[in-house]
Amino acid sequence: MKKLLIRFIRCGTLGWCLEIIFTSINALRKRNLKLMGNTSIWMFPIYGSMCLLSPFFKIIKKMHWLCRGLIYTIIIFTGEYFSGKWLMKKDLCPWDYSRSKWNINKVIRIDYAPYWFIIGLIYEHILCNKDAS
Repeated sequence: MKKLLIRFIRCGTLGWCLEIIFTSINALRKRNLKLMGNTSIWMFPIYGSMCLLSPFFKIIKKMHWLCRGLIYTIIIFTGEYFSGKWLMKKDLCPWDYSRSKWNINKVIRIDYAPYWFIIGLIYEHILCNKDAS
């Protein structure tokens, strides 16, 4: 149980940090040199829940990285969709992709697939590392 909690905290923290970096870069694209990144407390458990996939990561580890990345992208889109819909029902969703032509029900953006592909592989590396708690 302690190992799972440590992994949950690592995954949540990694997700927060990546989101802050991503939103800071997006601010730069808008010529906002303050580079203010942002996230929400709601995102921590969403990112942290990636730790629950640790056994799955180990099962498919021998597959080609392109195949694994596609699987992770689908898993992340699924998690983002259902968590986003749940948070929207509660009027708590910190993201709204309705302005993107690539959105599905305001909660996922298909054009984010390359990011989720890479992030899935990053989480795999962190969670499957022999030194990871």
